[in-house]
This record gives sequence, C-alpha cells and structure tokens, in this order.
Amino acid sequence: MQEKSVITSTIETARGVFAPGHLGELTQVVDFALVDAVLEETGRREKRLRLLPSRVAVYFVLALALFEHCSYRTVWSKLTAALTPLALVRPAVSSLTRARRRVGAAPVRRLFETLAGPVARRGQAGSFYRGLRTVAVDGTLLHTPDDETLTWRFPKRAGEGLEFGYPLLRLLALVECGTRALIAAAFGPESEGELPYAKRLLTALDTTMLLLADAAFDGNEFLDAVHQSGARFLVRSGARRVPTPAEHLGDGSYIARIGYGVLRVLLPVRVIEATLTVTLADGTVRTEQWRLITNLLDPVRYRGFPPRSRHRFVCLCGKCECS
Repeated sequence: MQEKSVITSTIETARGVFAPGHLGELTQVVDFALVDAVLEETGRREKRLRLLPSRVAVYFVLALALFEHCSYRTVWSKLTAALTPLALVRPAVSSLTRARRRVGAAPVRRLFETLAGPVARRGQAGSFYRGLRTVAVDGTLLHTPDDETLTWRFPKRAGEGLEFGYPLLRLLALVECGTRALIAAAFGPESEGELPYAKRLLTALDTTMLLLADAAFDGNEFLDAVHQSGARFLVRSGARRVPTPAEHLGDGSYIARIGYGVLRVLLPVRVIEATLTVTLADGTVRTEQWRLITNLLDPVRYRGFPPRSRHRFVCLCGKCECS
C-alpha cells in the first residue's frame, strides 16, 4: 500500500457573527484587538450586536483591497472560504454596502496610520546609505468609478465643453527603499499637482531619513520644508534649474544656494552632475546628463559622482524606464 501524508491546518477565528473577521496570515498583523481598539477610538463600534459587526466590516474592506477586481460576493466568499464548517450566513450585497457606510473611512485611516512605517533593520542592504534610512516619494493616478457620488470630489478631465475619461485620483506615497514598506500616503483630486500632496507627507520624515525623489519634487519650498524637518534629501533637478556654483568641492561637485525670490533664507545644497549612458537590450545607446541636488554637503562622508563622468547601465527588458 502506498504511503500517504495528510497535512492539516488550524485556523483561529472569533466565535459567532465575528467569525468572518479573518484574513489568514494577515490576521496575525491586523489582529482582532487592534481593530477593536481602532473602532473604539474612532467611535465606530456598534451599539448593538449585528449580523455584520463593525470589526467584520473592517476586515471586509481590507479584503476588498486585496481582491480589487472581485465582486462583493466573491470577496466575501474568499474571506470565509476556510470557515465552511461554521455554516455562516451569507449577507446580501446591500447589507455589505450598509455595513461599509456605517463604519466609514475613519477606522481604516487610523488602522493605516497605526501600522504604516519603516520595517528595515539597521544596516539592512538596500535600505540604508551612510547610516541614513533611504525613503522615496512618488505619485500615480488611479481611475475611480464614473458615478455622481464620486465625481463631485474627483471630477473628470474637461475640454472646451466636453468631459472625457474616468475621474482620476492622485495618490502620493512615501515608502521605505529596499522593503517597499508604506510610511505615509496622501490622495485627492487629480486637479492638484503632486507637490501639495507631497507636503502632507513631511510629518512622516525625521532626522534618520534620506529622501529620494525625481525632478517633479525639486521645488524650492518643498526642499526647504524637507530640510527643516531634519531629513536629508537627494533629488534629481529639473532641466530649468541651473544653479550658480558658490564653492567647488574636491570630488567635482559644488555648493550652490537655491530659493532666490522664494525663500527668506537661501538653502545651501550640493550639486552633483554626471553623464549617464543607458544601453538597452537591443543595443540602443542613450546618453543623458543628470544633475542631482542634496543637502548632504560633506563630499568626503557622502561621496558623489565625479564631474562629467560616464556611468553605463544595462536595461534588460528593453525599456528606458527600467534603467
């Protein structure tokens, strides 16, 4: 007789109507006590026990994020797939909708604020530079449903008399490099640029961090605000910025001051210039000049590129964006 092995797993969940509040391994991170505490803090805990308690509604919203392309019924089925022996009641879509509306956004926002943050251990590869925790900020656009309940807040793009496309939501996120752990996020209508949202993330920065960002974030006021937070920054300069050297340094970089006509006190920065050569998989070669600006002013402790040096990168997928 052929030998066989049986692997079983034990799932710990709450009793009764609280049982559907379960997200597999994620429940170990977002545990029941934490969700209950957040609901209590935001005043969203139910006053009487329902078939869909507030705690279950929070876990359902988290599951919607994990399975964003699935319907309410499908997400509920995934949420309770391992709980079949409990013979749970399957709520109607309207009941799930009312439960979401009753709980609102406040508990989920507070839950994010509680759990978000850096996770890399000190010195972890890819997450630190010269003892500073490297974090990055960037933005993206997301489509939202074309519904009157949303378009008042997230309007469509409009031409001379014609609206078109789906409403857009602009999302800005601050993440830890290496681990991609979310530290903070801000979002709102696409009509506002990235910098106003990025400024909302400044409170998440501290003196242990080095902020990396692309040219869209080289605004004088934004960089000064980052500097005032105690964090360091290394930002790609926009093509329109042409700093005047105030002091040339031994490594080929130079000190300049930015913020003329904008800042009350000019911000001293170190400017690092380099010529980058990108070689694509099909053999195409492209050369660009990059200018980086940083408030890491010490050229010995924070070594940069030599001036006009050439650095070669190979893109394996054939797309420039990956270089």
